Amino acid sequence: MRLILLGPPGAGKGTQAQRLVAKHKIVQLSTGDMLRAAVAAGTPVGLRAKSIMDAGQLVPDDVVVAIIADRIGQADAKNGFVLDGFPRTVPQAEALDNLLAGRGLKLDAVIELKVDEGILVKRIETRVAEMTARGEPLRKDDNPEVLKGRLAAYRTQTAPLAGYYDAKGMLKGVDGMAPIDDVTVAIDRILAARPAGKKTIKKAAAARKPAKSKPAKAKPAKAKAKGKAATSKAAAKAEKKAAKKAAKAAKKAAKKAEAARKAAKKAARKLAEKAAKKAKKAKTGGKGRSAKGKPGRAKTKARRRLTKAS
Repeated sequence: MRLILLGPPGAGKGTQAQRLVAKHKIVQLSTGDMLRAAVAAGTPVGLRAKSIMDAGQLVPDDVVVAIIADRIGQADAKNGFVLDGFPRTVPQAEALDNLLAGRGLKLDAVIELKVDEGILVKRIETRVAEMTARGEPLRKDDNPEVLKGRLAAYRTQTAPLAGYYDAKGMLKGVDGMAPIDDVTVAIDRILAARPAGKKTIKKAAAARKPAKSKPAKAKPAKAKAKGKAATSKAAAKAEKKAAKKAAKAAKKAAKKAEAARKAAKKAARKLAEKAAKKAKKAKTGGKGRSAKGKPGRAKTKARRRLTKAS
């Protein structure tokens, strides 16, 4: 794991860096500590840095990058590192990218601790007042004016790094004004959410490959296929049975309809015959006998005339 912590002086980068070191078993790389260690060890780059510092000049980027290159190549930095205080400028960030790329490495995350500068200055002022009241000696950094100067330098030189890493999609922000433990939790969440590295992906793929080729895995699949076939067969049988039942019901309904049609036809025929018979009777009663079988009125009158004439 390779990380960078960004933030102005007093943001708490050192505290969070120490917690990351303890949790992830990585090393904290501070440019000041590395320069002093290189000078004390008498390395070629350390001796060059010493001559520059003795002359009262700022150590150039190429020297700082060379010291970092030596440091990350040491055994204790194998698991990774957290950079505190470097890079300070965009050119230094570009030089670091080239250094890591040359070794086949890359940064995992850049975390910015966002703070309110006005509150930081007020904290220093309160601390100075309290220490003075207790009669305690003040540290060089416990000076509001010195802090204001360092904050101004940060805004000018280091703050542009946020835009540089944000453009690369690597920058994550954390509220540095929150309690220390809350800041730690927020950083842990960011690191837990990062994508798995290539090695992790390869290991996962290798773990899955043998599992696919094992014959033991094929048995459940075969049983599953057999179960699916049995289910399909049962479903087909049930469907066939339902279709047969529906056809039988339709045939029965057709028979009932035919019987009803015949009954209606028969009733209509009987009704027609009855109506015809009634009509015929009515017609016969008007010319001969009446409906009760008696002679008609016209024939009776004719008989009476014949009787009188005789």
